[in-house]
Amino acid sequence: MNPQRIFKVIIEPHVTEKTAMPSGDENLVVFKVACDAKKREIKTAVESLFNVVVENVRVAVVKGKTRRTKNGIGKRSDWKKAYIRLADGNDIDFSVME
Repeated sequence: MNPQRIFKVIIEPHVTEKTAMPSGDENLVVFKVACDAKKREIKTAVESLFNVVVENVRVAVVKGKTRRTKNGIGKRSDWKKAYIRLADGNDIDFSVME
């Protein structure tokens, strides 16, 4: 993969109450990724940026909501998120990152 593409695949971590909850023994991390990113690209980008081992990647396309404004009806853009399961013993700590 192109080294510059690695930095364009992962946009930001998607941290919400639901994604931050410890869900049993699962080691899941959720990222907002580029809409044209493939699973293999996402896996390679996470492994090279964070020095972890990725078991599998699941992706979901989040459809943008339609909103009514004073000028008519507008629509938020669609975006893609990736659920990344890390291998045992691997962890990404977002509190250290800036």
